[in-house]
Amino acid sequence: MFGRIERDGRAALVLTALLALPACAGRPSGVLLPIADAGAVPGTSRVDMLVATTRKSAADKGVLFSGERGEAVTYTDLAVSIPPDATRQPGSVQWPKSVPGNPATDFVALRADPVERSKVATWTGRSVRRGAKRHALVFVHGFNNKFEDAVFRFAQIVHDSGAEVAPVLFTWPSRGSVLAYGYDRESTNFSRNALETLLRDLARDPNVGEITVLAHSMGNWLALESLRQMAIRDKRVAPKIRNVILAAPDVDMDLARAAFHDMGKDRPRLTLMVSGDDQALAVSRLVWGDSVRLGAIDPAAEPYRSELERENVAVLNLSTVKSDDALNHGKFASGEVVALLGRRLADGQPISDGQIGIGDRLVSTAAGAASTVATGAALAVAAPVALVDRQTRETYGEHLSNMGSGLRDTVGSTVDLAGAPVRALGGSGR
Repeated sequence: MFGRIERDGRAALVLTALLALPACAGRPSGVLLPIADAGAVPGTSRVDMLVATTRKSAADKGVLFSGERGEAVTYTDLAVSIPPDATRQPGSVQWPKSVPGNPATDFVALRADPVERSKVATWTGRSVRRGAKRHALVFVHGFNNKFEDAVFRFAQIVHDSGAEVAPVLFTWPSRGSVLAYGYDRESTNFSRNALETLLRDLARDPNVGEITVLAHSMGNWLALESLRQMAIRDKRVAPKIRNVILAAPDVDMDLARAAFHDMGKDRPRLTLMVSGDDQALAVSRLVWGDSVRLGAIDPAAEPYRSELERENVAVLNLSTVKSDDALNHGKFASGEVVALLGRRLADGQPISDGQIGIGDRLVSTAAGAASTVATGAALAVAAPVALVDRQTRETYGEHLSNMGSGLRDTVGSTVDLAGAPVRALGGSGR
């Protein structure tokens, strides 16, 4: 009984945190429509990235790709303009309030041109000539990310890290809704072969000398599965893939163990980012039947301490890092954290607590705000979000009507605990 009370308390805490999240409904659609003269604004910075995606193309050129699954992998040469450093805090993404955005204050797109897979080496060659050190940084985003979320977040990470890398974003079909956990989870499995193919192509590319994979949240499952597949097919992970950074991984601990084992002894150097106050992973553990999530372990406690040491997994514990993210799930994207990572990657040095001095106060913003919930719990967690997010509100009633009356009562009582007006969520309240 006490365990149930504790779990219900954690759920209520997450609900309260979600109530404090900024409303996404205020973001305009079509923010990726290129602005040709944005680069002429003084003080702006530019991030050129290659985007590989298993998403379905969108008719709107300002959206580019939807949350649905595409029939083939699509590649895009995409450039993002970042406003002057004097007008933004490191770690933040400044969204346009209207379309077109203002390059002096907002993240905006400069270019979005399709690329054939056969021409990827041409893109990496240009990237090296622009100053990249033959080092490709591949980012795999997490749950609840629309295409533009992943693009702007990765641009922020690359800019704030200061790393001289060739940025490659792999973005998989996520519907960008807290109610779509099951769909998103299956989309990672849908995308395993595509990510494996991208990594293999980069490893064969003569313009690329080293590859680092950075995965966040649910994206870690996709990254680990793709690397595991590669090791099984090729008897090892490609040698050029030297670093894999697992940020707040929403991965079952037992599945992670199996993936580490299947990657073999010649696997890349693994770095695990954890945070004991990650509320999104706390909900994920509750949803998955108290299954331990890799990103929420205490790396100093047994048996994890000995196991991580035996597996040669470096640890970066962000538990003491201060965060503006209400769920403490996006600390890895903090300007200070990514700058430290960028310096270590540039020097070719390992990343761990013993080698990076992290201050007592680091402030970050969310990389994936409302994250990691499954169907039943998602309805409870999504209820307050539905008050401010149109997309969630439009699908909430349909999801709730498909569930039993017992769950409806649970959702209602849980939302009451968080102080949300339940009646506003009905069909007539859209």
